Amino acid sequence: MLNKNMTHSEIESVLGGLGDFVQIDHLLRFLREPEITSEMKKFIYLKLARIYEKKGMFFDAAKSYSNAAIYSLKDAEKGSFCVKECESLISGGFFEHVDKTIQKGYANMTSEERAWIYNKIKELYRKQAENYESQLKRSNAVRVYEKMLELRLSDFEKKEIKERLMGLYEKLGKKKEYMISGQNGQRRKTPWIK
Repeated sequence: MLNKNMTHSEIESVLGGLGDFVQIDHLLRFLREPEITSEMKKFIYLKLARIYEKKGMFFDAAKSYSNAAIYSLKDAEKGSFCVKECESLISGGFFEHVDKTIQKGYANMTSEERAWIYNKIKELYRKQAENYESQLKRSNAVRVYEKMLELRLSDFEKKEIKERLMGLYEKLGKKKEYMISGQNGQRRKTPWIK
């Protein structure tokens, strides 16, 4: 149905009336076609990433952003795809993969670009934690805040996160963790964070 001679808008119109999983199937089959340009592959991976995000398939979305970055020529564009990949991983709760993605994204970046990516990642974690809190998913929020304490943060940011953690520990009935974080301000070791 899709072919290498089609433009982006023609592909969009062909896929327009189809369901999400049918679109995914057509796009994945199209990627296996020989002689597709790098620009077209990047477009297809970005299209797949948006569909996966819409369906809540965050790990697949992250892989699609990673693949789109491979076919990107500009470092700034690769950096933005790295951030989008991290955003998908954070949204899906795949925190263990975020650090690897950041290191991969840093490969050819300047120090300013690295600082920009790092600040964006911190903000993504913060938004995800606040989102969990607003949905009353307190255990998930605790997990995100504990992960954030592993990042390079200012003293003010650390204090703010520790205060939020103390409130969450108290609401979750984790008296021991509440007492530990209240007494010495140290983050407890958790089994999922190395």
